[in-house]
Order: sequence, then structure tokens, then C-alpha cells
Amino acid sequence: MNARAERRAAPKPARVPAGDRPTYPSDEGLSSVWNGANKRIHMQEVGTRDGLQVEEAFVPTEDKIALVNALSQAGMAKIEVTAFVSPQAIPALRDAEIVLREIERQPGVVYTALVPNVRGAERAIEAHADELNLVMSASESHNLANLRMTREQSFGVLSQVAALARRANVAVNISLSCSFGCPMEGDVPDSTVLDWARRFVEEIGARGVTLCDTTGMAYPGQVAALTQAFRKRWPDTELTLHFHNTRGMGLANVLAAIDAGADRFDASLGGIGGCPYAPGATGNVCSEEIVHALELMGYDTGVDLARLIDTSKRLPALIGHDIPSQIVKAGRRLDLHRVPADFEAIRERAHARNT
Repeated sequence: MNARAERRAAPKPARVPAGDRPTYPSDEGLSSVWNGANKRIHMQEVGTRDGLQVEEAFVPTEDKIALVNALSQAGMAKIEVTAFVSPQAIPALRDAEIVLREIERQPGVVYTALVPNVRGAERAIEAHADELNLVMSASESHNLANLRMTREQSFGVLSQVAALARRANVAVNISLSCSFGCPMEGDVPDSTVLDWARRFVEEIGARGVTLCDTTGMAYPGQVAALTQAFRKRWPDTELTLHFHNTRGMGLANVLAAIDAGADRFDASLGGIGGCPYAPGATGNVCSEEIVHALELMGYDTGVDLARLIDTSKRLPALIGHDIPSQIVKAGRRLDLHRVPADFEAIRERAHARNT
């Protein structure tokens, strides 16, 4: 039997709930970020929008619906189901209405949709979105390249969207792209990011703000500082962090944000995704990798990791290529392998050398 077959044949260890993780003596005295102590972390899935939007292969509508349903059953707190954008601009999501209308909604899960303008908002509201996710860049250059508008023009359009959402009693979240740096301008000052957050929170009444690391430029010290500053000014606003793993710092940035008071994170099934208008952008932080790491540290993500991994394993067949997920490739930490077939003979020969 080859190694791959042996691994498939190995029994799967039972899932250990986050609260049942054993406490080791080495946990004592560690800073709180390393010892989650059952702190609730809300995992928010963006793969069905941010991931699929850049794929060349069109994922059939019924498969998109099945993915969302599986993610709901796995316990994701929020799912960005789709985007109500021009089918010519993003043909991969041209079935937005059907997908959002036909998913099986689970109690407690928020089903959100990205909308760029009033027409997109009208379509999303008609399809019963729980929340509208509005997008604008903290960088003027990126906003012009991505949305073909200045930031002030975008704010004007999104203010109209927010007014429509209020009349329909639908919540609004604003995602600020390039909050941790712009691939064309470089660093974006924290003061700029916070001022745009202020306008969306205080002027148009956004329920939540997502600080987006659109091209993976964030680093832990920067993340901690901006998260702390946001939390200090708006402690009651729902804050989400959205990281990409472009330079391998995704998990480190998640931990830095948790240490600074964040408890909501966007992530993408399989680690797929990337902004089509952001040079150098690669996939989002991987949902199953983040859940796996946080559960090992004692956090409560509310996610059934085994179900999440099984869902991620569907992706290659749907999108036509491999996925970045290291958990799908290597398995969980305690997904064990069988010993070699001749292990007892090996043991006997080893012991015989001692006689």
C-alpha cells in the first residue's frame, strides 16, 4: 500500500471541541493571545464571493448553493454569498440572485452580499440579503483603478446605498480596501483609514467596518496599532479584519489583531481569492487553516472543522485547479498515519540489538 492509500485508510481522530482542548503546564503564564481560554472568535466566509470572483471556470449555480449550505452547516458566523455587480465585469457571479434566494438559511448565520451601487443594493435587497457589504478603498489611487471614482465620489454613491438600506431595514458593513497599504502608493496613514471609518460609522450609520489587507501588505505591529486605535474610538462597532496571505503573514496578523481586541475575521475556503484589480494580490487567509490554529490555542470559533475541511476538498473539482490550503494537503495536526506494514519486524530487530 502506498503512502497516500495508507493515509486514506487511517482512522480519523474524533473532533475535539475547542473547550475540551487539554491545558498543558506550558500554557501557564503565556500572554492571552496564545491561550484563547474559550474566547469566541467569529469566522466569516468570503470564498463564495472573493474566492470565486477571480476564477476562470464558472462554478455552476447549484454547486455554489451547495457550498454555501455546507458552510452554513459547518458553523460559519457570516457568509458573503455573492456580489451584485455587472455580469460583464464579473461573469463568475452572474447568478447572484438565484444563489442568494435558493440557499438554505441557518438560524444565527448572517448572509451578506457585496454591492457597489444603488442598483446592486436594490437587487440584493430583493434577494433577501441580511446585510449589504459596501466597498471603497482607503487609497485614492486604488479606488480610481478599482472603482473608477475618487474616494469622495464613492462616498457619495455609498451614502445613497446606505440610505436605501436603512429604509429597507437592512444592515450595512463597509469594507475599506488597502487599509494596510496600497500597491501603488505604499503606506496609507492610519489617520486616513480612521477618518474614512469615522465618516461611514458616524455619518451614514454603518453597523460594521472591515479593515482589508487587499494585497497582503500588513504586518503584525501595524495590525495591532490600527486595531487598537479603531477599538478605542468605536468600541461598539462591529470590526472585522480581512487578511490575504500574500507574504506569508496572514496567521501572524490574525493573532496580532486578536491581541489588540479583534474577534471577527474574514477568511476564504481553501485559501482561494484575490482582488482582480490589485496587482500582486493572492488568496485570502484560509478558513480551515485559521480555524485549525485557533482551536489548538483554545479559542471557540463555533466551526465544525471536519465539515469545513470536507467542504474545502470539493473546490479543486469545481474550479479546475489545486487550492493553497495546507490543511487539505497535510491534514490536521493529529491526523495520524499508519505505521509501516513491517513495523513489528522493525521493532523486533531494534530490540534484538540490545541483547
